[in-house]
Amino acid sequence: WRHFSKLKSTYTHALVEQINPKTYRVHTNYSMVGASTGRLSSSNPNLQNIPIRTENGQKIREAFIPKNQDFELLAADYSQIELRVIASISKDKSMIDAFVKNQDIHTITASKIYNADPENITREQRGNAKTVNFGIIYGVSAFGLSQQTNLSRSESKIMIDNYFENYPGLKDYMSSQIDFARNKGYVETIMGRRRYLQNINSQNNMLRSGAERNAINAPIQGSAADIIKLAMININKRLKNEKLETKMMLQVHDELVFETPKKEIEKCVKIIRHEMENVFDLRVKLKVDINYGNNWLEAH
Repeated sequence: WRHFSKLKSTYTHALVEQINPKTYRVHTNYSMVGASTGRLSSSNPNLQNIPIRTENGQKIREAFIPKNQDFELLAADYSQIELRVIASISKDKSMIDAFVKNQDIHTITASKIYNADPENITREQRGNAKTVNFGIIYGVSAFGLSQQTNLSRSESKIMIDNYFENYPGLKDYMSSQIDFARNKGYVETIMGRRRYLQNINSQNNMLRSGAERNAINAPIQGSAADIIKLAMININKRLKNEKLETKMMLQVHDELVFETPKKEIEKCVKIIRHEMENVFDLRVKLKVDINYGNNWLEAH
């Protein structure tokens, strides 16, 4: 009941009421300062929060369509951008090597943690490694990992210890970020945008721990935000300069959504891929997944 009630109140009813009488479309508001990491935030309605994980949620996404049959929606999504950023910033050789060889980072991480050949890694082991990969960025603890997986707290601790043993550059990066923040009072993204952390030297353990997690996470999430914003500017210039009808419609964190005439699809895929993958020179090449279709679900 809660599931359907949420879909109905937040999406099906709310979105219909927000259709603009002049354009017959739903328009969101974007804020440049809504998130402390520098990511754009969307409101009234929040179009960065349209569900995709559940079957019924996907039907909401399927309702987003182009203006007519001559157009399609095109979605371009950065693949694992935060992990690519952390590999580049931390300069960890093992992590960089996995991306350079175009290997599946979660399978490689699992093979290192479980000391097994990549081809013998089970789906559950890969899933646990994926949780650690993304959780490390947010300072996940053994308790936190045990809550998100089927592992016990002691198993989770062993897994995190093994992780840092195999990715020593990552541990050094995390320590150096906290030290930098303690000395300077802020951390920076790869483009030099600062986030000040007023509680980094607090006597209150809880406040200080939160600031330390932000010291590690803010440069990663913030750098990913900087990269996609720069890509948006460059893509927009190309679309204007080449007098294309394609319009950038949405930014959903690491994904850009476009409304594209069918006749421009091939050209736009090349432009968007080039601009997104070459916008910034990391130690690990940026990778973009692009799909298109008659609705947003098909394009995802």
